Amino acid sequence: MRARRGAVIAVVAAGGAVTTMLVGLVTNAVSESQWPGWLGWLQEHAWLSFVVLGAAMVGLSVLLAALSETGTPTGAPRAPSPGPDDGTQPPGAALVLRSLPRDTAAFTDRGAELDALVRSVRESQDNGTALPVHVIDGMPGVGKTTFAVHAGHVLSERFPDGQLFVNLNGHTTGRAPVQATEALASLLAATGVPSQQIPVGDDEGAVAEARAAMWRSRLAGRKALLILDNAVSYRQLEPLLPGGRDCLVLVTSRKRLAAYEEVVVSVDALPPDHAVDLFVRLSGRPPESLDRGVIQELAAQCGHLPLGISLLAARLRHHPSWSVRDLRSRLVAAGDRLGEFRAGERGIAATFELSYRDLEPGRQHFFRCLGCYPGTDLDAPTGAALAAVPVSAAREHLDALYDAHLIDEHPGNRHRLHDLLRDYARALADEEGTMEHTEAVRRVGTYYLTALAAANRHILRGGAPAPTVPDGGARLETPPLTSRSEALGWLEDERANVLACIRRANGLGLHELVVRMAAAMAPFLRQAGPWDQAVGLHRTAAEAARQTGDRRALAAALTESGVIRRFMAAYPEAIEALEQAITEYEAVGEKRGKAEALNQLGIVRYMIADNEAAAEAQTESLSLYREAGDRLGQANALADLGMVRRQSSRFDAAVEAQSEALTLYRELGDRYGEANSLRDLGIVHGLMGDYAAAARCQHEALEIYRSLDDRVHQAYALNELGVVHRLTGDFAQARLMHDQALEHYTELGERFGHANSVRHLGTLDRTEGRATEAVTLLERALDAYRELGSRGGEAATLGELGAARALAGEEEDAATAFGQSLVILRALGDRCGEAQVLNHYGDLLRASGDPTAARSHYTDALRLAREVRCPLEEGRALEGVGRCDRMTEGPARAAESLRQALEIFRRLGADTAADTVQALLTAQTG
Repeated sequence: MRARRGAVIAVVAAGGAVTTMLVGLVTNAVSESQWPGWLGWLQEHAWLSFVVLGAAMVGLSVLLAALSETGTPTGAPRAPSPGPDDGTQPPGAALVLRSLPRDTAAFTDRGAELDALVRSVRESQDNGTALPVHVIDGMPGVGKTTFAVHAGHVLSERFPDGQLFVNLNGHTTGRAPVQATEALASLLAATGVPSQQIPVGDDEGAVAEARAAMWRSRLAGRKALLILDNAVSYRQLEPLLPGGRDCLVLVTSRKRLAAYEEVVVSVDALPPDHAVDLFVRLSGRPPESLDRGVIQELAAQCGHLPLGISLLAARLRHHPSWSVRDLRSRLVAAGDRLGEFRAGERGIAATFELSYRDLEPGRQHFFRCLGCYPGTDLDAPTGAALAAVPVSAAREHLDALYDAHLIDEHPGNRHRLHDLLRDYARALADEEGTMEHTEAVRRVGTYYLTALAAANRHILRGGAPAPTVPDGGARLETPPLTSRSEALGWLEDERANVLACIRRANGLGLHELVVRMAAAMAPFLRQAGPWDQAVGLHRTAAEAARQTGDRRALAAALTESGVIRRFMAAYPEAIEALEQAITEYEAVGEKRGKAEALNQLGIVRYMIADNEAAAEAQTESLSLYREAGDRLGQANALADLGMVRRQSSRFDAAVEAQSEALTLYRELGDRYGEANSLRDLGIVHGLMGDYAAAARCQHEALEIYRSLDDRVHQAYALNELGVVHRLTGDFAQARLMHDQALEHYTELGERFGHANSVRHLGTLDRTEGRATEAVTLLERALDAYRELGSRGGEAATLGELGAARALAGEEEDAATAFGQSLVILRALGDRCGEAQVLNHYGDLLRASGDPTAARSHYTDALRLAREVRCPLEEGRALEGVGRCDRMTEGPARAAESLRQALEIFRRLGADTAADTVQALLTAQTG
């Protein structure tokens, strides 16, 4: 292959060179005038100049080939695709069924193949060896999927931990083969992995590897059955294979997939006698009333394929007055108009044509519309919108098409076309012209917009603008969604179909529809992810908005992209997208949209502890929301401004902003916002030493999060409760809270919260005197914060790590950590955090025998703590000053500082610290 490619390159290059030189000679010969300037030199030296030019062309040809070779590495999968996918195409999603499709009566006479498969599985299980991959291959229509599903039902009891069915779209017209990353995300979600835990990123190869590793881990030690239907290549399915030895994988493919560890089960066309028996059984006629010779002709006409035989038998069953000879005559007539089909397909296509002709005109129209459907499966309401018929009529059409074996039934009253029938239906639709295809996609897109509006009413927060129904949507019948759980369930079921519809609409140039559908999917994808899928969707929406010149829609898509990038902890990319959104909103004078983008930008700035920029963004956002009269926006901006004020140690301002936000949230009935404000108020109360109020706020927030089933924020509240318990000396309860939070974060894949939990547990170990364990945990947290770009988290962890290293006797490393922490804290303006680290640093210096330097650090900490009203650090600084004075000037000098510290600790309820100072005072007086 490489030699042939090289030969072609050489011929093309040489031919180009010769042609170039010939052109030069001819040009020189026919020119009668003297060329001016340097062109005259070319005229005088034509041979030399054009030889050089020819050599350049050879070089360019070879370079072009090299670039082409680089673009498609040897061995890279080359899956068929309906069009280029360069990252600008809308994302896809795999359809995963959490149970096997319905077994079919059309399954027959595969005893030998089934026995071989069952025997292979049984032998592997009995011998304790790993189950091999079983690949079921064969030509289209031969019954590969039917065989795999039937085998799955036969073997299901051997795999009690679940059965999954995935359509990989390897040969589905109009659909690109499912990528490994998409399939893995859908499989992980189907097995209960929260979307926040599914790995994401811009490196598709790394994401695929990470998801594959998680998938293998997920199935480790389980006995599960996985059917990978319609695979295009081994490379497509290899990342989807479980790593455990006890899982069975059945793969169907039209191609022969070569891999050394697989067992190949080839499914061929039925033997003639078996094909006749299947026809007789499905026809519903007494065997003696049928002419087997004619049936043999019919079976041969459709290649002895079960799909064609099922269709022919259904035609005879539905026409009691027909004989098999009548059926043969109609089949021959149907084949006369199918000359455009390839010879290998013509026979099976004739059976389709015969079944299609037997449908009444309205049902024929419905069937043609199914060929235009972008998704994989559909229900009656979707079919009704697609064909512009009532839902009751769509349900009748689907039932009739199922009875006629023209459509398959899946769990949940859903239906799908076999790929060959999809090809046929699409060919029929194409005969009607491209406008019919475009209008069908537009209709189903309008249906999805209407249904998404209904779902979003249960998802959006209280006080948010009500989703709008598109023109024509009011008359469409959508599924009844009466609760948040029902809405989320419907969205998860339809995710792949909605994304496929957006992709098809984008390909047809329906850019306005793309923009609206992407925006309607945004609330769900914010919650459900996976984030890379959401980023891809909003990138597509932004490009569609640019195509239409809709700058407002472009800004909205950029804002959503920024939000998702923040969720991914990709803070620079989030800032870039949000700043672009602000520019677009300013250009069209859209104040409310600009306020939203500013609010989100302020959150990102807060996450990276750029407090000044965060406060500026939130203040401007609040002003714009007030101008627009948007009370929910005002509450959000106030709440986020309160967090910035708290992080800047401006506790009074933080309480004021959060309290105002809390009032607005309660008036709006926004329970989620109410819980967030309560949680942040609890943090501020804790920093100000009011631990009873802090615990009360955190408990209220936790109960609301539990009622909303929001496990991420439950974990945040649990962590803050753990901090309160640690500060009040209840270490056992503190550890319980932090462990529960860590478990939530681990399951959900929330990296920032996970780092927080690890840091809090490290701090707890340090407080209880376990220096080695503390250092290990704090180093883990530090790595995580640095990877996330969280300077605030890094500074807090460095401070605790210094204290833990000091406890372990690592004085030099402790001092280094303290110094690094102070640099960051001073840059951030976190004076309370700075006071805490100065107190730790003072402890180190005092323990090292330098009470003078230690007292200086304590004095600085005392000043800062009093400035920001941080009583715990004030008490610690006073204790430190007293201990240093005791060392240098005696107990009498130390007494006043220690008594002030004792008073603060008693007031705070910090009993452990109070008891320590009391013992010190008692020893002095004694």
